Amino acid sequence: MVIEEINFECKDGRRAVLRSPRDEDAEGILHYLYVSAGETDFILRYPEECSKYTVEGEKKLFAQKNESPNEAMLVCLVDGKVAGNCAVSVYTNQKQRHRASVAIALMREYWNQGIGTRMFQEMIRIAEGFEDVIQIELEFVEGNTRAQHLYEKMGFRIAGVHPNAIRRKDGTLLNEYLMIKELKR
Repeated sequence: MVIEEINFECKDGRRAVLRSPRDEDAEGILHYLYVSAGETDFILRYPEECSKYTVEGEKKLFAQKNESPNEAMLVCLVDGKVAGNCAVSVYTNQKQRHRASVAIALMREYWNQGIGTRMFQEMIRIAEGFEDVIQIELEFVEGNTRAQHLYEKMGFRIAGVHPNAIRRKDGTLLNEYLMIKELKR
């Protein structure tokens, strides 16, 4: 699904645009994936795991998401630089197509600028556009209180836990929490 450009102003006055990814975003997305993976333990990959991603692979992913009637991927650019991305996907089998999942990540440089809130507003709007969707879901890693506060602000609540779902390199085990937002239909 292609989403047209949404221009907005960050809290610090910088101009941002939120839109579907384009081929010319591939290198910026790869950089963002690598940097963001090293900035926090709450992203589900380490920087070295990003080496499997390629420009061509990202372009294929962009095309798949942009052509899908059940998915949307958005990239946020601030002053022309990739700051983060988000995605919404609707389950397609009959028993689950009332559910959509969302995911979001943002480079640290762009935290506290209102970007995460703006991305969530758009993902919720997209999910609400799917006739069958009555529930939006996401997961977050134990200890990621910044994300949890954003999700709660956007109307999500904790609905479950996956014990010991994450294992850090040092062996530390962390829970992963499932959150849901029920849509008013």
